[in-house]
Amino acid sequence: MGVHGFTVYDMIARGASVYGDAPAVIQGERRLSFRELQRRVDALAGGLHALGIGKGDRICVLAQNDTAYLELYGACARQGIVAYPINWRLTAPEVERVVERAAPRMMVVDASTLPGVAGWPDSKKSVAHWYQLDQPAGPGFKPFAALYADAAPPPVAGVAPGDPFAVISTAAVDVVPRGAVLTHANVVTANLTAIAGLGFTATDRYLVALPLFHISALGVAMAHLHAGAASVIVSRFDPEEAVRLIDRHQITHVSDFPPVLATLLDAAEKLGSRLASLKHVSGLDAPDTIKRLHERTPAQFWTGFGQSETSGFVTLQRVADRPGSAGRPVPLCQVKLVDDYDREVPAGTPGEIVVRGPLVFDGYFGQPDVTAYTLRNGWHHTGDVGRFDADGYLYYVRRKPEKELIKPGGENVYPAEVETVIMQMDGVSGVCVYGIPDARWGEAIKAVVEVKAAGRHTAQQVGDFVASKIARFKRPHAVAFTDALPRTPEGAVDREAAKTRWGNAP
Repeated sequence: MGVHGFTVYDMIARGASVYGDAPAVIQGERRLSFRELQRRVDALAGGLHALGIGKGDRICVLAQNDTAYLELYGACARQGIVAYPINWRLTAPEVERVVERAAPRMMVVDASTLPGVAGWPDSKKSVAHWYQLDQPAGPGFKPFAALYADAAPPPVAGVAPGDPFAVISTAAVDVVPRGAVLTHANVVTANLTAIAGLGFTATDRYLVALPLFHISALGVAMAHLHAGAASVIVSRFDPEEAVRLIDRHQITHVSDFPPVLATLLDAAEKLGSRLASLKHVSGLDAPDTIKRLHERTPAQFWTGFGQSETSGFVTLQRVADRPGSAGRPVPLCQVKLVDDYDREVPAGTPGEIVVRGPLVFDGYFGQPDVTAYTLRNGWHHTGDVGRFDADGYLYYVRRKPEKELIKPGGENVYPAEVETVIMQMDGVSGVCVYGIPDARWGEAIKAVVEVKAAGRHTAQQVGDFVASKIARFKRPHAVAFTDALPRTPEGAVDREAAKTRWGNAP
C-alpha cells in the first residue's frame, strides 16, 4: 500500500492506538476494548493465513450477529480477503446459488443456520474450509474459535484503498442476488460521512440489532468504531431486550426498518422507559411512527436516500428539517436526476437518481456486463426515480419500471422473482406481483394470479407455495385471483393496468 492509503484495518489499528482500553464491542457480559479488538483481529488473521487463505479469496458468512462476525470482517480487511456475508433468511437453495457465485475458500455458519447447510462439507468440495461460530460444531465443521492463532500474526497484506473489502448481496434481479463490491475506500468514506453528518463521538453507543449482512448495520457499526464509539451486539432484534440494553448501556443510536422502531416504542411503553439516552434513529419508517419517536423520546429520526451500491446514504437529513424529503446530497458525492437518455432534468421534474463519487461501489461481483451498464457514462444508475425541489432537497418518487422493487421490512424483493415461482403452480397462466403499503412492515407483497378455473387455488396455498421455494419474507401477504389479467398488445401482463384495477387492498 502506498503512503496515501488508509484501509478498514488501518481504522482498527488507529482505534487501538487512539482509544486503547475504551470499549469497542459489547455483547452480553463480554466487553472488548479497541486494543483487544485489534489483538483478536490479528490472531484471527493468523489463523486464516495458516490455512492459505489470502488476498482476493472470499469467505462466505451465514450467521446471526456475533462479536466474532465483526472480528472476521476485520481479519479479512487485514489480509485483503473479501468478506461475502449471506442473508440467513434465504432458503437453502437460495443460499446455495449465492455460494456458487461467490466461489469462497471458506464458509462460516452458526447453530441457527447449520440445518440449512447440513452435508455441504461433503458435497461441496470446492469450498476448502468449513467453520462454525458456536460450539459444538456440526458434522464436517470445525470450531471457529480454533482459528485464533497464538503465534505472532503474519505481516499485514498489501491492501490498497481501492481493493474489495466486502460483497453485500442485493436483490435477486436475475435469480441469484447480485453482489455489490464495496472497497475499503467506500467504507472509510461512508464512515466519515456518517460521523460528520450525525456528529458521532467516542461517547456514543450503537445497538447492532439489524443483521450484519445488511449495509445499514455493517456501515453504522463501522462508523461508530471509526469515531471511537462502542457497538452493542445482539444476535437478532428483540424489542424488550433492545429497550433494556439501551437503558443499561446508554445507547445513542439505533438503525431502523419497519417494524423495528414501532415495536421498540411499544416495548419501551410497556417497560416504562423513555429511552432517555437515545439521540439518533436512522433509516426508513412511516410518518406516524416517526412522530411517536419525536413525542416520546429525545431522539431525532434521520433519513435519506441510499443503497448497498452507494455504501449507505448519499442524501441525509433529520426528518423534522423537511418532512417528506430524503435530504440533500452529502459532501462527498454528486447526485443528479436524468431522463432515459441521461440528460439532466430540471428541479421539480422526476428523473432517475444517478450518483458519482467515492461512495459508489466498485461493481457487481462476477457480472462485468451488468456493472458496465449500471455505471454507464460515468454515473451509477440507481434505478430509482426522484425529484429535486428548488432548494436542492431530494424527494423519492418510485422505482423505474424495469427495476421495480418491493421492500418489506427493509429486505429487497424483485416482483419477477416471486412471479417466476407462482407461475410454477398448476393452472396459473399469468401473475402480477407488486408492493402495497403496510402499517407494520412499511411495504407488503401483493400478487394478482390469473387462473382460468375458479377456486383452483387459495391465497394461503399461493403464500405457502412461495415460502416453500424462496425466503419467507418474499411470500405475498395479499393475493387476488382473476380469470384474465390485462395484457399489452404484445401479450405481456400490463403491470400498470393491473395495479390500477386491483389497487392496494390487502
